[in-house]
Amino acid sequence: MSQTILILDDSEIVLDVSRKYLEDAGYHVITASTVDELESIQNVRDVDLILLDVQMPELFGDDIGMVLRSVRGVTAPIVLFSTLEKDELQQRAREAQLDGFISKNEGLDALVALVRQFLPES
Repeated sequence: MSQTILILDDSEIVLDVSRKYLEDAGYHVITASTVDELESIQNVRDVDLILLDVQMPELFGDDIGMVLRSVRGVTAPIVLFSTLEKDELQQRAREAQLDGFISKNEGLDALVALVRQFLPES
């Protein structure tokens, strides 16, 4: 059974390209483009990894990550996924007590490599 990744991003293009690339790498991918869509996902606690865009229209991804972890009880790794500078992403992830970060500018191969660090093939 393939591992499930949830991606929250307000860019449909980023969602589509990331989903295809991660699915081609063997993962099952669920996407949401708004916080409301994220809220409607019933099995958010059952996913294996969550990628959150930081610059969402409604809330910052690091704030969403804190809520998922502390209020919703999500135990899966939560990673910030943004175009922000690496130093800022690192600081936001650390302050929100999330598991990691990756810049979208690093490319899709780097994204898959990061995902594999968190979700080694079983």
